[in-house]
Amino acid sequence: MLRRPDRHQPPGGPDSPERMEYRTVACVRAADVFTPRTYATAVPYELFRELRATRPVCWIEEPAVDGWPAGPGYWAVLRHADVKHVLRTPEIYSSYLGATQIRDPDTEEDLAFVRAMMLNQDPPDHARIRRVVAAAFTPRAVRELADVIDARARELVAEVARAGEADFVTVAADLPVWTLAHVMGVPEEDRQLLFDWSNRVIGYQDDAYATSSTADPARLSPMGRAALRHRPAPALRPDGRPVNPRSRRALADMFAYAHALAEHPRPGTVMAHLREGGLTRAEFENTFFLFAVAGNETLRNGIPGGLLTLLQHPDQFARLRREPDLTDSAVEEMLRYWPPVIDFRRTATRDTELAGQHIRRGDKVVVYHASANRDETVFPTPDHFNITRTPNDHLSFGFGPHFCLGSHLARLQMRAVLRHVLERLPGVELAGEPVRLVSNFQNGLRRLPVRVGA
Repeated sequence: MLRRPDRHQPPGGPDSPERMEYRTVACVRAADVFTPRTYATAVPYELFRELRATRPVCWIEEPAVDGWPAGPGYWAVLRHADVKHVLRTPEIYSSYLGATQIRDPDTEEDLAFVRAMMLNQDPPDHARIRRVVAAAFTPRAVRELADVIDARARELVAEVARAGEADFVTVAADLPVWTLAHVMGVPEEDRQLLFDWSNRVIGYQDDAYATSSTADPARLSPMGRAALRHRPAPALRPDGRPVNPRSRRALADMFAYAHALAEHPRPGTVMAHLREGGLTRAEFENTFFLFAVAGNETLRNGIPGGLLTLLQHPDQFARLRREPDLTDSAVEEMLRYWPPVIDFRRTATRDTELAGQHIRRGDKVVVYHASANRDETVFPTPDHFNITRTPNDHLSFGFGPHFCLGSHLARLQMRAVLRHVLERLPGVELAGEPVRLVSNFQNGLRRLPVRVGA
């Protein structure tokens, strides 16, 4: 059994009697919810199920991990209804106060900077920036992208068919990067920069991604080569600790590129909308960040995760091949079963109560989409993958004022890839062991080897 801490800010050092009193007692397994290495094996759905039944709002310790300092701990919110409540009440659970990552920004300066991102805003400022961004995601704009996205997806899957085998994570990463480059007006030769920036941010807990640098300077545009000169090295603070990958300093090369691209944006692109949107410098940089990173992480996780789910459920995959009209509902079930993002953080603006648990002003409150999507009170047989599931009220795109603006574009890309896999890869199968991303935030794969069977 767990109990909440007795005070919000514990006195004393980490081993003092006062701090020991503050710590969670018992249920050591709950710490696995935070530990990034837990997710290198699998999302801990069994633990989520246990906690939903016994402690649906649960205090989680936040120990030091891989050079990152310990944090004060947080409340994990695990049930579907409670997650929805937190996400739709920004007046109680703020995105702005502490931003939306479990880990606190390193400095007040870092916090002030990331607060300028739409993702980390509360109404009414959130709505002002969202209107600027939404101009690039009108239904008409998304429909106009359908043909070019379908053509790119067809080309990527055809390459797998010709080669006979591939790492499907690489295939999946190409489509969202290509799409974002198209809508942002990023030159083709600079697309790999988007891939590296995304790796460094979403995979900072994974050694294979944390220092990603795959772009060949010789192939970049002059603008891209100039941006690389701003990349910080080494990415360490003076005290030897890692620089927060979401700080302005850690992404100086990306922001230098954003400003250069905005000097002469291609008409009708996202960059043209942002340049004319009346954003402050920090708002502009953070919105570019949101497009370049958050704009592709959902697909980079969701497409290979969805294919792996189908491969692990051959009966459902076979039914989808027989009934391709189920593609839309299959995509929704893929999103529920393999949510691309595991969690998001809020901060309590005042003393409140949730599911009978007292939460103090200033406490971190982290909603777990991955747990909510398996809530048995909402989804009958939640651990069963069912491509005909309806209704399917999954929370993989969030809920409330921060519901994902790019959800239509993400679904469009997932459907395009899935259609062409069904058409061109009838015998696709695993060709090795999948490798998961080490992250307590992103539900991703680093490697998904597949081959085209008979």
